[in-house]
Amino acid sequence: MPTVSAHVALTLARHIDHVFGVMGNGNAYFLDALERSTDVAFTAVRHEAGGVVAADAFHRASGRLAAATATYGAGFTNTLTALAEAVQAHVPLVLVVGDEPTSGPRPWDVDQIALASAVGARTYTVGRADAAATTVIAIEHALTYRVPTVLAIPYDVAARDAGPVPEAPEPRIPGPLTPAGPFAEGAVADIAAALAGASRPFLLAGRGAWISGASGALGELADLTGALTASTALGRGVFPRGEFDLGVTGGFGAEGAMELVRRADVAVVFGASLNQFTMRFGDLFAPGTRVFQIDVAPAATHPHVGGFVRGDAATVAGSLIRGLRDRGTEPTGWRESVDVAGARRYDEGVELAADGRLDPRAVAARIGALLPEDRVVVSDGGHFIGWANMFWPVASPDRMMMVGTAFQSIGLGFPSVAGAALARPEATVVLTTGDGGGLMALADLESAVRVAGGRGMAVVWNDAAYGAEVNLYGLKGLAKAPMLIPEVDFAALAAGVGAEGVVVRTLADLERLASWTAEDAASRPFLLLDCRISGTVVAPYQEEIIRVNS
Repeated sequence: MPTVSAHVALTLARHIDHVFGVMGNGNAYFLDALERSTDVAFTAVRHEAGGVVAADAFHRASGRLAAATATYGAGFTNTLTALAEAVQAHVPLVLVVGDEPTSGPRPWDVDQIALASAVGARTYTVGRADAAATTVIAIEHALTYRVPTVLAIPYDVAARDAGPVPEAPEPRIPGPLTPAGPFAEGAVADIAAALAGASRPFLLAGRGAWISGASGALGELADLTGALTASTALGRGVFPRGEFDLGVTGGFGAEGAMELVRRADVAVVFGASLNQFTMRFGDLFAPGTRVFQIDVAPAATHPHVGGFVRGDAATVAGSLIRGLRDRGTEPTGWRESVDVAGARRYDEGVELAADGRLDPRAVAARIGALLPEDRVVVSDGGHFIGWANMFWPVASPDRMMMVGTAFQSIGLGFPSVAGAALARPEATVVLTTGDGGGLMALADLESAVRVAGGRGMAVVWNDAAYGAEVNLYGLKGLAKAPMLIPEVDFAALAAGVGAEGVVVRTLADLERLASWTAEDAASRPFLLLDCRISGTVVAPYQEEIIRVNS
C-alpha cells in the first residue's frame, strides 16, 4: 500500500516537474516514491542550502512552482539562509523535509516550525490520514502568497501505510488584483490625468510587472505617452522597446541615464518595491517629480510616492491606456529628443589598474561582448554584482536572477546554476560570483558542472578579499586582515570536478571564452574564468553605499 511519503510525492508530482535536494533519513521514503512512481526529475545537490537555491533559481527562470527536499535536524537547519532568501524574494516553492516523530523530539531534532517561522515560512505537517490534502494546502499557500512553504513529514509516519492516494482538489489561486470602488477608480484616473498632462513622462517597472504579464501593456503605455522607460535590477527587459529604455535604475544605472530620470515631471512605477538601492537612497527622482506607484503591496513603499493604487500591474496599465485614449493623449516627443544610447554608456576603465591587476570594468565589458546572446545570468551576492548588472544585458527579467541579494547573503551562486540550467535548457547559464561567495558555495561547484555541462560557465571575480567589506569598512580604517582571503586557484578547483578552468590575468586570456562560445554546447566543457581583478576599483553602486554610510 502507498505510504504517507508516497501520498506526498504523488500529490506534489501533479504540480511540479523537478525537485532539488539532498537525501537523508527524513526524506528517504519521499524520494523513493518520487523516483519509482512519478515522472518528476530529482536533481541531487551537495549541500541542503543548494537544494533550496536551485529550486529558487528554477522558479525565477521558468515561472513554475519549485520544489526542494532535505532531511530533518541538521539537514533542515542547513536550508535556512536559502529559505530566508526565497521568502524575501517572494519565490513560491515547496520544501519537503523530514521532521521529529509525533511522539516528540530526539536529541538531534530541533523546533523546525519555529525556525521556519523565524525566516517567514509557514510549515504544514502531514499525517497518516491527510497527507494528500495537506500537500495541496501547502502548494496553494505557496502560489497564493508567493512564498516558500515547508511540508514536514514526521519520522514515525513517513513509511506508514496510508491506503490509496485520494483525489485531492486542485489548488485555488486568486486572480489578478483589480482596483475596485470609486476611490481606487479615482486614483487610476488621477494617474491618467497626470500622464496626459506630462511633458517628460517616465515609466519604471520591476519584477512584479513581469510576473503580472504587463510587458505588452507597458510598452503600449510608453508609446502612447512618449515616456522614457527603465527597470529595477530584477525587471530588466520588461519594456519591449530598448531604444527608449534607460536600463536599470539605482547604483547599477549609468550616470547619464539617471540624470534623465531626474528630468521627468511625472513618474509611474509598476510592480517595483522602490527599495533604497533602486531609489539611489532617495535621489532617483528630483524633488519636483510627481511619483505614482502601482503595486500589490498594501500601501506605498517609499515616502516619495505621492499617489498609490493597489492592483495588478497589467490590469492597471490597461485601465490607464483606456483612460488616456479617451482623453486623446498624444506622445510628448520627449524620448525622441534625448540621446538614450549615449546616456546609457558606462566607463569601461582600462585593462590594468594601478596595482597591476585587471580592472573589473574592462573585464566585464569584454566578457559581455563575447557571451552567447541566448543566455541566463545568475548572480551570487557581493561587491562584484555591479559588473554583470552594468555590462551584461539580458533579454527579459527571467534571464537575470540575483539569488542572495534580497536577504543580503553571499554563497548561493553555484547551486543556482543547476536550477537555471534545468529551467532553460536551450540557453547558456552564466554565473557571476566572488571569491568569498564562491568558496562558501564550493560544495555545489560540482552540482553546477554536472547539471549544466557545456551550457554553463562561471566568472569568479577574484580579488583575494571580501570586496564589499574592504570598500566600506577598510576605508573607514578598520583592520583589514579579517577581510582578506588568500588567493585561491578557482581554475584548478574547477578542473577537479570536470570543468575547464582558465586563469585570467590579461584581457587576451578571455579569448578562450570566444572560442568556447563558438563550440557545440553538447561537447564543450563547463567553463570557469578565474579573473584576477583589482580591489581598488569600486563599483558605482558601492560608492553610493559608502557615501550614505560615511
